[in-house]
Amino acid sequence: MNYQALYRVWRPQSFMDVVGQEHVTKTLQNALLQQKISHAYLFSGPRGTGKTSAAKILAKAVNCEGAPISEPCNECDSCRGITDGSIPDVLEIDAASNNGVEEIRDIRDKVKYAPSSVRFKVYIIDEVHMLSIGAFNALLKTLEEPPKHVMFILATTEPHKIPLTIISRCQRFDFRRITSNSIVDRMKLIVEQSGISCEEKALQMVARAADGGMRDALSLLDQAISYSEEAVTVEDALTVTGAVSQGFLNKLSKAILESDTVSGLQSLDELLLSGKDANRFIEDFIFFYRDMLMYKTAPNLEESLERVLLDEEFKELSEMYGQEHIYELIHVLNKTQQEMRWTNHPRIFLEVAIVKLCQLNKSNSNNINQSMALPEIQSLINKISNLEEEISKLKLNGVTAVADSPVPQKKAARTGGRKGFQAPVGKITETLKVATKQDLQNIKGNWGAMLNALVQNQMRSQAALLNEAEPVAASSNTVVIKFKYEIHCQMALDNVKFIEIITNSLYQLLGKRYNLLGVPDDQWLKIREDFLNSSHHLESSDEIDGNNREDDSVVSEAIKLFGEDILEVRD
Repeated sequence: MNYQALYRVWRPQSFMDVVGQEHVTKTLQNALLQQKISHAYLFSGPRGTGKTSAAKILAKAVNCEGAPISEPCNECDSCRGITDGSIPDVLEIDAASNNGVEEIRDIRDKVKYAPSSVRFKVYIIDEVHMLSIGAFNALLKTLEEPPKHVMFILATTEPHKIPLTIISRCQRFDFRRITSNSIVDRMKLIVEQSGISCEEKALQMVARAADGGMRDALSLLDQAISYSEEAVTVEDALTVTGAVSQGFLNKLSKAILESDTVSGLQSLDELLLSGKDANRFIEDFIFFYRDMLMYKTAPNLEESLERVLLDEEFKELSEMYGQEHIYELIHVLNKTQQEMRWTNHPRIFLEVAIVKLCQLNKSNSNNINQSMALPEIQSLINKISNLEEEISKLKLNGVTAVADSPVPQKKAARTGGRKGFQAPVGKITETLKVATKQDLQNIKGNWGAMLNALVQNQMRSQAALLNEAEPVAASSNTVVIKFKYEIHCQMALDNVKFIEIITNSLYQLLGKRYNLLGVPDDQWLKIREDFLNSSHHLESSDEIDGNNREDDSVVSEAIKLFGEDILEVRD
C-alpha cells in the first residue's frame, strides 16, 4: 500500500512538532542540553496526545551524532535509522501482546549487552499497564539500576494500574489533552502543505469531536477528506463525526424556549430520519446547554466550550435563557440519557424528553420576554430569602438586635399612655426582707467572672444585656438585678434562654441556683425608698445595695436643710 494515513505521515519528528505538551518538551530539551538524562521515564496521558512520538524523539536526541542538542537533527544515520526502525538498539515493545514474565526476563538478560549502532540502547514499552504482576516484578531491579548504556521509556494511558514501585523508579511526565485551538492550528498546517481545501468550521468540528487527541483528529480529517469531493465542508465533517449540526441544535433550543412542542418533535423526527444516532444526539444536546451555561457564566473562557461554536445565533439564544432554566433542562436530558441506556426504544424516551422540555418553559412563562426576566425574578426571590433569614436570626438572637433597633423606641413614643415594664414589687419586697449583705457581696464578687465567662463562651448577646446592670440585693435563693434601661430589663426577663444561662453561670461559680428578679433603675429607687420607709427599714437597710444607715441619715439631714423640691439623691 502506497497510501499512508495522515497521522502516520505527519507524526512528530522533533519536540517542536509535539502539539500542546510544552511542559513536557521544554523539560526534556533542558535535560538534553544539560546532559541530565534519567535512566527511566514514564509518559502517561490520554490517547493520541504524543506519548510514543515523544519517546522516539527522545531516543533520537540522546543518540544523535550532534548530541548534546535540544532537538534531533533527523539527518544523521542514527536519527534516520531510529525513524525508519532499522537500528536494533532502539526497541519499541507492545506490552499488550508481550506482557508475560518470559518477555521481560528476555529484556533483563539482554540489557547488559552494549548497543551495536548507537550510544544508548532504548526500550520503549507502550501500554505498559498491560504487563502482568510477575512481569512488573521481573522488571523492578533492572528498571532501578540498569547499565549506563540503557534507557527505559514507559508509555501508558492508565497510570493508576501501574505498581507504585515502578512509578517511583521513573521520572513521570503527564501529557494533557490537546486544546481544540491547538488541534485546529496543526490541521491547518497539514491541509495547507498537503494542498487540501478545507473549511475552517469543518476543522473546528473535527477538533471538538477528537476530544483532545491529535491522532483521533487526523483520523477523522482523513475520513472527511475521503468523503468529500472538492473541499471538506461542515456537512462532511458532521457526517463523518456523527455529530449534530449547531444550526439544528439552535433551532431545537429555540423551539423549547418558545414552548413549541410541534416544531420540536418535527425537528427531532427529521434528525432521526437522516440516520443520526439518538444517543449521540442527546449527548450533543447536553453539551450544547452545558456550553451555554459556561458562556453565560464565563464568556471569556471560549476554550472551555466543548461542542459549540460561538456564532451570533448562539449568543442571542444564550441571552434569552436564565441559568435556573438551563439547570432544569440539563437535569431532564441527563435523566433521559440514563433511561435510554436500558431500553430497546430510545426514540420514545427522547420524544418524551422533548415534550417535557417544551412544557417546562410553558409552566414558568408564556413567552420569550418572560423567560428573559427569569434572572430578575430569581434575584428577587433570593433577596426575600435573605430577609427571611435575617428576621429569623433577629428572633433567635433578638437580645442585641432589638436593643440596637430604633423601632421599639418609636412605638413607645407613639403609645405614651400605655404602661411599660412593671417590676414584680411584691417579690422584690419579700426578697429585701430576707436579704443579707453577705449574699450580695458573694454575687458582686463573682459578677465580673460571670460576664467574662459569657464572652469567652460566645454568649456576647447575654453579656451585652448585663453591661449596664448590677445586683442590688440578694438572699440565699434570689437575686435582684437593677437595669439602667427599662427595655433591657423587659428583654432579659422575657427571654427564657437568658434566664437559664445566667442561672447556670451563677450555679457554676457559687454552687447555688438563684431566682432572678429584674427591676429598672427608676422603679428600683421607688421600691427601695418605700421599703426603707416601711417597718423593715431599721432591720434591713444595711442589706440593700450594701449601703449603711449613716448614708440615709445624711440624706435626711440634707432634706431638712434644702428641702425635697431642689434635692436629688443619687446612689
